[in-house]
Amino acid sequence: MGVLELQNLNKSYGRIRALKDMSFTVGSGELFGFVGSNGAGKTTTMRIVLGVLAADSGSVTYDGKPLDLDLRRRVGYMPEERGLYPKMKVGDQLRFLARLHGLSAADAASATDRWTERLGVASRRGDDVESLSLGNQQRVQLAAALVHEPEVLVLDEPFSGLDPVAVDVMSDVLKERAAAGVPVIFSSHQLDLVERLCHRVGIVSAGSMVAIGTIDELRTVDQPVWRIVVGADNVDLAPVASAVPGAVAESVEAGAGKSAVQVMLPDEQPGAEQALLSAAAGIGPVVEFGAVRPQLADLFRDVVSDGGASEDDRAKKREEEKQAAGSRSRGGLFGRRKGAER
Repeated sequence: MGVLELQNLNKSYGRIRALKDMSFTVGSGELFGFVGSNGAGKTTTMRIVLGVLAADSGSVTYDGKPLDLDLRRRVGYMPEERGLYPKMKVGDQLRFLARLHGLSAADAASATDRWTERLGVASRRGDDVESLSLGNQQRVQLAAALVHEPEVLVLDEPFSGLDPVAVDVMSDVLKERAAAGVPVIFSSHQLDLVERLCHRVGIVSAGSMVAIGTIDELRTVDQPVWRIVVGADNVDLAPVASAVPGAVAESVEAGAGKSAVQVMLPDEQPGAEQALLSAAAGIGPVVEFGAVRPQLADLFRDVVSDGGASEDDRAKKREEEKQAAGSRSRGGLFGRRKGAER
């Protein structure tokens, strides 16, 4: 399997710039999460990959070659809006789509049986698509994307409308395809699911890729934050910050019979966490001590909130935040992520 690469894609609709130099790669065997608010440019990007839309400029390549019609036949696509014929039977439809992708009649029938079994809709092969629940229609839509054994998977909101069991089935299938070497890109608003499944994540805002990396890379902050909890009620832990020059403390909820504080360090300082722990132990029995890192949902809100800012504006904002060492937009002591901007 090869590498899917999008380089400097631009797309405008009149005066509206839908994509601005959109660039990223999805490697062989990689699960890539493509997230952003509604209207950010995710679906436009996917449609350009499929050739449904043409970019104003930029390129899409697979394995170093332009993604032409022949290569696009080897891509499995699942649109956000269901692209199935509602009055056609499930089995007939999947066999028909497989034949369109070049499979023989026997191979199309075999693939239809295999994927409907795998996705739990084998008993519905003889039913019209419109008679299925929304969740089962979503399973059939995924089967349609997989029935020709694609070399690349591009899935727009594949988990929408699925119950927890179906989410597990869908997740397992995507992991299996990635393990087989298939580059998989999917969009989703279920950020906990993206965080759990994906090797890398790209966050899109206003048509631009504003943050990209592994979950660990995106959650790494310039200013480390440590949470300290002692087993005593109504204890002022703010003085522990004085153990590290430039540290800032913020009291937080800890539950009955406990007191807690979060301490932001000005930067990575060898031994700083031990100094904090020692200072806290001098105040009361420490029952919890650990680094605090933002979740993907927090990163999403952070990045999207200033996604339209210029690089100069972002640099200025980072410097102001570092000097002030103030709270982030949701009240937590999270610093700017390292390497978040492209």
